[in-house]
Amino acid sequence: MRIPTSTYRLQIHAGFDLAAAARLAEYLADLGADWIYLSPLLKAEPGSPHGYDVVDHSLIDPDRGGREGLDELALEARTHGRRLLVDIVPNHVGVATPEVSPWWWDVLLHGRESPHAIAFDIDWELSPRLRIPVLGDESQLEIVDGFLVHAGTRYPIAEGTGHGSPEEVHDRQHYELVHWTRADAELNYRRFFAVNSLAGIRVEVPRVFEESHAEILRWIDEGLVSGLRVDHPDGLLDPGGYLDDLARATDGAYVLVEKILEGDETLPPHWQAAGTTGYDALGDIDRLLVDPAGLPRLEALAPAPRWADLIHDTRRGVADGILASEVARVARQIPGVENAQDALAEVAACFPVYRTYLPYGLEHLEAAMADARRRRPELGPVLDALWPVLSDPEHPAAQRFQQTTGPIMAKGVEDTAFYRFPRLVSLTEVGGDPDEFSIGLPTFHERQLRRHAQSPTSMTTLSTHDTKRGEDVRARVTALSEVPREWAAALARLRELAPMGDPVLEDLLWETAVGAWPIERERLHAYAEKAAREASSSTNWTRPDDEFESRMHAALDLAYDDPAVAAVLDAAADLVRVAGWSNSLTAKLIQLTAPGVPDVYQGSELWDNSLVDPDNRRPVDFDQRRLLLAAIDAGAHPPVDESGAAKLLVTTRALRLRRARPGLFSRYEPVYGIGERRDHLVAFDRGDAITLATRLPIGLDRAGGWGDTSVLVPGRAFRDAISEREFEGGELLLSEVFHRYPVALLEAL
Repeated sequence: MRIPTSTYRLQIHAGFDLAAAARLAEYLADLGADWIYLSPLLKAEPGSPHGYDVVDHSLIDPDRGGREGLDELALEARTHGRRLLVDIVPNHVGVATPEVSPWWWDVLLHGRESPHAIAFDIDWELSPRLRIPVLGDESQLEIVDGFLVHAGTRYPIAEGTGHGSPEEVHDRQHYELVHWTRADAELNYRRFFAVNSLAGIRVEVPRVFEESHAEILRWIDEGLVSGLRVDHPDGLLDPGGYLDDLARATDGAYVLVEKILEGDETLPPHWQAAGTTGYDALGDIDRLLVDPAGLPRLEALAPAPRWADLIHDTRRGVADGILASEVARVARQIPGVENAQDALAEVAACFPVYRTYLPYGLEHLEAAMADARRRRPELGPVLDALWPVLSDPEHPAAQRFQQTTGPIMAKGVEDTAFYRFPRLVSLTEVGGDPDEFSIGLPTFHERQLRRHAQSPTSMTTLSTHDTKRGEDVRARVTALSEVPREWAAALARLRELAPMGDPVLEDLLWETAVGAWPIERERLHAYAEKAAREASSSTNWTRPDDEFESRMHAALDLAYDDPAVAAVLDAAADLVRVAGWSNSLTAKLIQLTAPGVPDVYQGSELWDNSLVDPDNRRPVDFDQRRLLLAAIDAGAHPPVDESGAAKLLVTTRALRLRRARPGLFSRYEPVYGIGERRDHLVAFDRGDAITLATRLPIGLDRAGGWGDTSVLVPGRAFRDAISEREFEGGELLLSEVFHRYPVALLEAL
């Protein structure tokens, strides 16, 4: 297995295709990135900006550059000594436009007799017709050019059924167009989460695996691609079995999985995967930079329920709401158990992790059952009846239930509870537990030692296409933990000047605004709308509260139109701006040099105030980055300022060192400071490469700086790869080490 020393993620779409990526290969090589990491490439829904809605597994999307584009990029990458890692989507296909999704179209045309019917998780017992939830209150059907048409979308007409009115023709088809509200409780096909336009497929069926992976395996066989990132493996019936199949088919290529680990959960040891996509590392780094002293005051700003109770209730809402059809399907597989659906929903709402992989992870099912019994003692007899079924790896209901708990967790926690828990919004990030407010140096080092021992080839990250806020926004928000009193006063003033009527959402939106400030008006409004609807407390997606949303948008407009509101935001942003820059450089250097394979998300080598998707998929100005990199290579040592060039300096020097001298990063040894300010130092020795970085910079500054605090390093010559200054080793004064930058990367000479 070839293992990258680092990766650089690019979002490939019609506006930035494979040819554009090929033109970037030289810059990425100069930056120091090892492998180029690409978003999904297979043909997707027309106009898809992300590629996760694959419609045809047999070809690379022409809009993304097609087969020729991948050939060109692979050649250009090899020319510069780089390799490719590509995101693949085995769990689902896009079905929003049926005529471009050949498998789905054939099932609509032929029903259960279609040779592709086996590819989909369709419950034909619930309904002999495939239910498609697209109708509105005034929907009309037409017959146009031999197709059944609804709202401009064409559906096939089976042979011999095309006579009569559109309604009569519709009633003879193998599919049934139903009102969109019926999806929650009556759908008979598995989806990706609650997205009706993404239908789950069954890669556990050998023919489905072969047909859906033939093109992907060609990339591996022809040496175009060296590694794969597997999207949402928890949606599969048997993720471990799938990874076994993939390992056999790729001869053990480097494979990462987008697996969210909860708490102390680890990747199942029997999985043939090099690691995760790095959200677990992100959470540890962020929490290391949070001041624990800020918790009481921040917690009081917008009181929220206990986290465990909040996520129980949001998950239960999902199980009874948008994913009720999935829970009902499991219940139908357990006949004779009264109130099975209620009990299953309760167990799912109590699940401590995304899912089990029976028999692995049985203890998580036991914990969920015990919690469900505590919360709902009247369900005890039902739970007793469910236990032998849900704990049996071979029972269809247990298998289906394992596929269901993950979507309930994701929708209930990431997409709902995270927007209702504003205590410090930098902590409500994918894969994170906001109940863990901060970690100290011993805990951080313990976790890094574990990562080095257990998953050294796992990816680490700070930003992705799925993060709720980019790394630099979070770095500023995190600094608010050091100034909770000042932030409390600012928030109170904002609530007074620009009230919204939802204290929790106000806290969340203004924290985010401070972290991204200054941010364009339309971007902040778009974020606020999504955040408010995801929270679903004052408004929601299906029935937006126009009055509340108008009040919310009017309040945000005051940040741009009312000098008094703008002044409060400017002052709050000024309070954490410099500290945020320090936090950003510290987080970046730690991520790039700690155990694991670091990924740099497109554009994040400079400051990036991106928010949740689609905001974090905006175009990147690579010409600007080329110019700044050229200046650095010409000898510039940029200041830590608005340009972000200092972050580019840290990024390129760390990436280059890691790529050029991988042997320096062979171990992990915690390093501690000496002196009164020692707790402000994060340091570790990777084996003749020593990372030194600043934490809690506001507190450090208010205490008068480093003073005589020092650090002991081996008594030999070192060079700081970032500032290019040399040190004799031994005891180093931190005020001298951090004279120019709040971080240093010492390499042995």
